[in-house]
Amino acid sequence: MNYSLLIIDDEESIRDSLSMTLGRRYDVSTRATGKEALADLAGLNPDLVLLDIGLPDVSGLDVLDGIRRLTPHAAVVMITAFEDLDTVISAMKRGAFDYLVKPLRMDALKLCLERAGSSIRLGKEIRELQDKALREQIPFFVAESEALTDVVQTVAKVAVSPDTPVLIEGATGTGKELVASSIHHRSPNFRGPLVTVNCAAMPGELIESELFGYAPGAFSGAGKKGKAGLVEEAAGGTLFLDEIGELPPSAQAKLLRFLQHGEFYPLGSTAKRTVRTRVLAATNRDLEDMVARGTFRQDLFYRLAVVRIRVPSLASRREDILPLAKLFLHQYGEKFGKKFTALTDSARQALLHHDWTGNVRELRNIMERAALMACGPELDAADLGLRDGCAPDEGPTGMTPLTGAGVDLPALLQRLERDYYEQALGLADGNESQAARLLNVSRDTFRYRRGKLGL
Repeated sequence: MNYSLLIIDDEESIRDSLSMTLGRRYDVSTRATGKEALADLAGLNPDLVLLDIGLPDVSGLDVLDGIRRLTPHAAVVMITAFEDLDTVISAMKRGAFDYLVKPLRMDALKLCLERAGSSIRLGKEIRELQDKALREQIPFFVAESEALTDVVQTVAKVAVSPDTPVLIEGATGTGKELVASSIHHRSPNFRGPLVTVNCAAMPGELIESELFGYAPGAFSGAGKKGKAGLVEEAAGGTLFLDEIGELPPSAQAKLLRFLQHGEFYPLGSTAKRTVRTRVLAATNRDLEDMVARGTFRQDLFYRLAVVRIRVPSLASRREDILPLAKLFLHQYGEKFGKKFTALTDSARQALLHHDWTGNVRELRNIMERAALMACGPELDAADLGLRDGCAPDEGPTGMTPLTGAGVDLPALLQRLERDYYEQALGLADGNESQAARLLNVSRDTFRYRRGKLGL
């Protein structure tokens, strides 16, 4: 590797002689003062630094702190005019790689820099291996539709931030957790943990202690040692709060303070804790409506919804159905030791004409069952348990013709109504007021019927 070397020393003769001696082996830059070096550090981004402790403007130890903060992977070798043990120990504790005493012996300096270079190379190789292993686990989207492509592009943009809150909205089974996982793995926090909390699965009286922990004896049954909460477990990573609409008022207030200041108090404790983590939240409920009804804090909603991502239903992005089905078929085929070569035309039609009220989760479950039960190598509509969308008992408009056997009119009308409600929600991107206008019904009627239809 061709290492870059930054020499920080106020003596011009030392800078010149070191540059001449080391210039053949390293890409050398020099600075005479600590302030000058720190100002140029980001642009120089050195691998190695020779740093004089006795600078005229800033303490060499303070410059060392700045280097460790701005270029943490650089190896810093301290140069001191006399061997002050306390100063040397302090420098090593602050992250210096080694130290040398003036007058410098060139053979000792070269050996020290070679060892520092080997340490840098090893550290870089380890980081690259870690990065590769982690990056290979990045969740990915099957996105043929324009609607989901927009989501993928938004994920790529918001992932750059290490701390901006994101609110992920969408119906159950659309893939909100996949969006959260993708944001985490593409963010600067991807080395840290992704801690998922299902707010709907925790009893209201326990969720505050689970999130923020508790002090010894905070309540009846509390452990003698207390307990750290999930917020602390997510330190340096991402905290994903699924079903955030189920969070009780007391926990909402505490979460708001944490989002604003990065601090909280465990239950029953007066000792303030500070944690750096990114908060992602997801919901299948209309939080704006909950705010209007007073069941969700308005200030918390605005703090969570700095960025909002709406995940569309599967029925509103039918271009993704077949690619997803093929992906799941391949995955479950490998899991069950089977090789499937294709979906038959009847299977494709059945998949495309199904209403998918359970969204991607329903599709995944159907493909898992089909892969387990089918013999292959092709998967047919009968294997899916879905009716062929082009079956002869349907008329050209997709409506069942009336015969002497009669029809189940209420069920047909409900299916038709559900289809239109899903289409309206898709076109309105989940906005109930806009969807209601598309169907020429009031918002209250729309919400009532939506609940009845299980959407």
